Amino acid sequence: MQEELHNFRRVVTYAMESNMQYRPLGTSALRVSHICLGTMTWGRQNSREDAFAQMDYALTRGINFFDTAEMYAVPPNENTYGKTEEIIGEWFAARPGARAKVILASKIAGPSDFFTYIRGGKSKFNRANIREALDNSLRRLKTDEIDLYQLHWPERSVNSFGKLGYTHEPELDGTPLLETLEALQGEIKAGRIREIGLSNETPWGVMEFLRLAEKHNLPRMQSVQNPYNLLNRTYEVGLAEISIRANCGLLAYSPLGGGTLSGKYLGGKIPPGSRRSVETRPWNRYAHPRNEAATQAYVDLARQHGLDPCQMALAFVNQQPFLTSNIIGATTMEQLKMDIDAINVTLSPEVIQAIDAIHHHNPNPAP
Repeated sequence: MQEELHNFRRVVTYAMESNMQYRPLGTSALRVSHICLGTMTWGRQNSREDAFAQMDYALTRGINFFDTAEMYAVPPNENTYGKTEEIIGEWFAARPGARAKVILASKIAGPSDFFTYIRGGKSKFNRANIREALDNSLRRLKTDEIDLYQLHWPERSVNSFGKLGYTHEPELDGTPLLETLEALQGEIKAGRIREIGLSNETPWGVMEFLRLAEKHNLPRMQSVQNPYNLLNRTYEVGLAEISIRANCGLLAYSPLGGGTLSGKYLGGKIPPGSRRSVETRPWNRYAHPRNEAATQAYVDLARQHGLDPCQMALAFVNQQPFLTSNIIGATTMEQLKMDIDAINVTLSPEVIQAIDAIHHHNPNPAP
């Protein structure tokens, strides 16, 4: 342990030169790294030791923003529920001073028949549920405060997670949004969270939360964590303008489409240890013939221009004006280093034009 701690201090003190950029989190005083370290594989595909190494390395590269959730590890199940937060908490305990270097984001799960082990599958965004979820997250994370606390998905019927076609079901609306904001305000006043954000949210949801916050002098949502990648650019349709005009930026998750844009799944391949090899849920928005064709086109384009396919895909996300931070996740250190290095890649107008041509020919195959 002493040698491990010594090495951590050394790499932080003598951090390698980094071109990391930082952006304000909404209207808050927090400035987060343009690259955010995603954590959802820790405790399932990655071991505690893997996670420690990734967090140590991320700090040396200037990453100050880590994102997790009570639901993780992923693919989710009852046995790994909360495991990722526990690993992060153990890292904080083993690394004196590390907590102060990290802007930490986590999420409360919403209701779902799939997650019957999380508050009986009836998780709500009311005061009691938020308090219980936050109590447990703080305990697992071994911290007194979470910097960004997010609602993982809406407590109402919306077309997210690949669902298309909106069906209005007001009987499923759940906790009034105003009540949720008031409950979150209480936790902010108690010093248990600093800022709040949304995830898997719609344009109406973002704007309604912002309207209520302004009208009732309540905390505002500072970010929206939604999927955004070359295979799913639906964020551009309504939410991108909101992010810019309302100063509620995107935290992009799945920037590689669950690893799809690396090209490793082309031809029906499922490499051992990959995300798809351990996935237990019956649906996968990226496992579709249209994704195969689009991915092949993007991989070919990257190679034509001497680019790594993953770095091209990440650089595309990094260059968006509505982006606050790009959430990357990796199962190997080699992959993590390559993904972080994408911060140094700038796509030429020629490559952007070719990307747009592929997109217009085969738009959003993985909504």
